[in-house]
Amino acid sequence: MPLTFSSRDRRPWRRRLLFWAVVLALLAWTVGLIGFAYGLPDEVGAPSERTDAIVVLTGGSQRLETGLDLLARGMAGKLFVSGVHRGVDAAELLHVAQQEPGRLECCIVIDYNADDTIGNARETARWVSAHGVGSIRLVTSAYHMPRSLLEFEAALPNVRILSHPVFPPNVKQEGWYRYPGTAALFAVEYTKYLLARLRLTIERVGREILEEGEPQT
Repeated sequence: MPLTFSSRDRRPWRRRLLFWAVVLALLAWTVGLIGFAYGLPDEVGAPSERTDAIVVLTGGSQRLETGLDLLARGMAGKLFVSGVHRGVDAAELLHVAQQEPGRLECCIVIDYNADDTIGNARETARWVSAHGVGSIRLVTSAYHMPRSLLEFEAALPNVRILSHPVFPPNVKQEGWYRYPGTAALFAVEYTKYLLARLRLTIERVGREILEEGEPQT
């Protein structure tokens, strides 16, 4: 007579399976977080290379100041500042960055529409397309750079992007695990990075499926 198992008999196995699945997922996430943290940029690449434009993503210290300094040094002809609060103009940005309005004010373009990194990339792509920009220097915090590059490379596939990370003094990249604030920041950013990769992968696969389904002429 064949052995049969009731749903009550199978319940402990399901719980164990779920438990080990959660443990393995957390382990994989932790290993990935460590790799993410140690893989963050610790210096600026190609610091002397000029680009058509500089793009600054607001939301972190030293970003705007760095972008304005690059513009003042002639590293690009235009500065595109993405994610600015409505009502703030170029003169006020210069004042906040402790620079006098003058020759730089005419070279600053402000985007008020972006609310997040996805919006930053999309609004920048619109501006780049409208003005024939072929290369940009992307300025944001080092911990934010991996996710920013993901979004920008997807939105601007034909534009050369140079990363220009900034390093806020309150973010301790070296020995990050010893600082709860930095560790929590990296954990949140790494999770957002994973979600961005997943979303972009799904979008890419969806496009490929649609393209394959289109009738050939």
